[in-house]
Amino acid sequence: MPNPHRWPLRVGLVGYGFAGRIFHAPLIHATPGLELAAICSSRRSDVLAEWPHLPVVSTPEALFAQPDLDLVVIATPNRTHAPLATAALRTGLHVVVDKPFTLTVAQAREVAAVAQAHGRVLSVFQNRRWDSDFLGIRHHIRSGVIGRVTELESRMDRFRPQVRARWRETDAPGSGLWFDLGPHMADQVLQLFGLPDSIQASMTQQRDHASGTDWAQVIFSYGALRVSLHCSLLAAWSGPRFIVHGTQGSLLKHHGDQQENQLRTGHLPGASGWGHDPDDIMLFDGTDRPRPLSAPPGDYRIYYALVRDAIMKRGPNPVPPIQAIALMAVLETAVASSEAGKALSLPLTGMECQQWAQSIDK
Repeated sequence: MPNPHRWPLRVGLVGYGFAGRIFHAPLIHATPGLELAAICSSRRSDVLAEWPHLPVVSTPEALFAQPDLDLVVIATPNRTHAPLATAALRTGLHVVVDKPFTLTVAQAREVAAVAQAHGRVLSVFQNRRWDSDFLGIRHHIRSGVIGRVTELESRMDRFRPQVRARWRETDAPGSGLWFDLGPHMADQVLQLFGLPDSIQASMTQQRDHASGTDWAQVIFSYGALRVSLHCSLLAAWSGPRFIVHGTQGSLLKHHGDQQENQLRTGHLPGASGWGHDPDDIMLFDGTDRPRPLSAPPGDYRIYYALVRDAIMKRGPNPVPPIQAIALMAVLETAVASSEAGKALSLPLTGMECQQWAQSIDK
């Protein structure tokens, strides 16, 4: 059972695949007030090679039973997120779930209800709210430098022409590119513009022997404003990360945040140069030359610092369950729109829309 007076908070990590090893373990370790206390993984030797002094257990149940844990992070395949989060919450632990939160809106509502019933903090790891490119674009949109925004295009493309034998590239529920990159892109849109009037999507498989979605384009409608999200696994060259048009100018951001690349190469969070973005945002205002605007540094540690503060009752949950429910509604609606071939509205209740708006105001 978590101890509300303990410092630092003790964290257990479930899963030591790509997300657990590259993102969660180093970020938890680098956040003051958090202590990585135990890891659940079938890759015991891999864990001990990098964290030789940590207890390693083979089942989530064994991790949840570890003494004096406060927080559990779920970084496992998507289909396991809901049952593992539910089990941890019922044990009395606070929980962070890697994106996507669950497989469906219905599951998201169920897990959120368990967290509320047990009075636990439940949060989703939407780390790309703290990307340098997004932070810069959001700042300059809010500054009014391009006037009223009329169009935004967001791209997250990759070049992986060979289908790999891994669950993310199958047609299983919660797999495919939209459920991998879509949660990042769609969450950023909701943070910028709120809940859309409707969503229209097109998704397909373009690679040879592909079974899961590897190309998606999703259009969010907000009155006259249009937001276009695009992701592909067959893009050897990609367009700009962001293009934003407004009534007084346009913004262009060529390259994305560097934190994932830094983590992949062993760059420690918080070390010199952490989150630095050398790629300026270009402002086009109708004059002969675009004007460069600097992008602020990104820092994923902010997410975990805010989760720490929420558990200690010092601040709000950075990604509360209602925001996770709304995002699941977006992901689910986009898939349904692609299958139906028409625009659809979000399946959220009036109360959920109100709660979402209140969570943003905080």
